[in-house]
This record gives sequence, structure tokens and C-alpha cells, in this order.
Amino acid sequence: MKKANLKPKHYRGRFAPSPSGELHFGSLLAAMASYADARSQDGQWLLRIDDIDQARIIKDSDKHIIESLEQCGFQWDEKISYQSDSIENYNKALEQLIKIDLSYPCSCSRAQIKMLSENGVYPGTCRDRGIEHNIDNSATNYAIRIKVPSETIIFKDKIQHLCRQNLAQEVGDFIIFRRDKVFSYQLSVVVDDYLSQITHIVRGFDLIDSTARQIYIQQQLGYPLPLYAHIPLAVTDKQIKLSKLSQAKKIDSEIPTLVLAAQFLGQEVGMDKDYDNIADFWQHLCQIWDIDKVPKKEKIETLN
Repeated sequence: MKKANLKPKHYRGRFAPSPSGELHFGSLLAAMASYADARSQDGQWLLRIDDIDQARIIKDSDKHIIESLEQCGFQWDEKISYQSDSIENYNKALEQLIKIDLSYPCSCSRAQIKMLSENGVYPGTCRDRGIEHNIDNSATNYAIRIKVPSETIIFKDKIQHLCRQNLAQEVGDFIIFRRDKVFSYQLSVVVDDYLSQITHIVRGFDLIDSTARQIYIQQQLGYPLPLYAHIPLAVTDKQIKLSKLSQAKKIDSEIPTLVLAAQFLGQEVGMDKDYDNIADFWQHLCQIWDIDKVPKKEKIETLN
């Protein structure tokens, strides 16, 4: 079993929304938790726009997200980065994985995988295939997967505590470069976080299942491992996650919304009338922020 553990000297956190809609309450929670955790430890906080999947992008939504964050009082420490500017970096990481014989092409369709695997775990059908190094060849119709061993990856989540996953048994060899010529989320965020020297990742519980895969890629590329914390998801009364796909409404920048978000995260903030302005709210929240008080749950129902 491989245990992932890192004690970084300097805190560098980030928030990385996808430009597929407006900033909603669920996104605000992730932004607030990562921001307050960084500022409470005199750390830096970065903003990255995860726009690598062009098919999901809604025009100008990145601008709207940035405007909403500014109106809510968030302040980032460096220039905003965009995944679309890092394709060359992802390519280099992929080439590194190819050179150490950890990657292979896969032409299996979802229907074929479903037919061969009852639990959805990729059965390794194409594992013994060689690979072409020219991934820009549009005539090739395959994805690229990374080989995983039958070992359990263990990591300590700062909110959800000890987590473990055997990638071979629960996921199988997974895709790092899609057949539509888009780098996978798992590979791209690992490279981005490494190049930005991110030490702490605070995000929603829906991404906890991706963590072991990202740790595995980090280990194979020789990257340092960040610390992880996954906050509970905000869901509707029908237990549907608040998201752009579920048409969650855009947040406003009023103090009551920020107070509600902080309370959702278990923080002992005052009433909205206790704050003269948004800066006053943030100063107080970052002073009293305690990640140990964030509910250790997968999801919490909210009216937003």
C-alpha cells in the first residue's frame, strides 16, 4: 500500500472553476473554503480557469465568474492562469509517462467496456498494445490510458480523514488523453498544480474519488504531493448537487450570502448585520477559520 503524505513549508492554495456557467452557491463554498484556509495560515491563493474542455465552455462565463469573485471580495495573489495556455506542459507530462512505459492506446468504446465489465472497471483489453508518439495525428482514433498496479493508495483528507482506494480494483487503467484529443482532467490538474507549486487543495466532495488517481500520476511523474481537503456538497431537497448543469442560480455578492456559506462550512460567524462591509466579513472569517469545524459529510441540503 502506498501512503501519500506531504508537509509543505509554505501554503499555496487555489480555486479552479470551469467556465461552463455562472458562479453559484456550490462554487462559492469551494472558493470560500480554499480562500479562508489559505489566508488563515498566511498563505497564497491562486485563481485558475479550467478551460481545457472547449466543448463545455459557455462564452464569457470566465469573465462572469471572475467578476462575481471580485464582487464577493476574493483577492488572488498572481495573474489568473488558463488551462488552455498549458497544452505544451500536458504534452510533456504525457511523453514522460510514455517513455517509462506506463501508457498505451485504447480504442474501446463505452459500450464495449460495459459489456466486458459488470462494475464499470476497465478490464485492460488494450493493455498490451504499443503506442504512437505522435498524439497529434488526427487519423488515430484512440484514447491513451495509464497502467495502474493492484495497490491501495491511502491519503489523509483534512476534513474526511483517512481515505483509500485500490485503483486496479475500483477504477482500472484510466484515461489521461481522450480520443477527441483533449487531455484528461486527471492529468491536466496534476500538471497545473505542480507548476503552480500548489501545496493545499480544498475542493468539493464530488472530486474525492479523483484524488487517488491524481496522487498516482503525481507519484509517477515525481511530483510532490499536496494536502487534500474535501468539503461537503450543497444539494437540493431532491439530493441533486448544486451545479451549472442543474441550473443552480447565480449567487449575489451580498453579505448574507457570504454569511450563509460560512455557516454551511461550520464556521461561527456572526449575523450579516454584524459586518459593515465585505472586507470586514473576510477579515473576521479568516481570523476564526477552523477547517476542523467543516462538517465531515458528503453532502448537505440547502435552499440555494
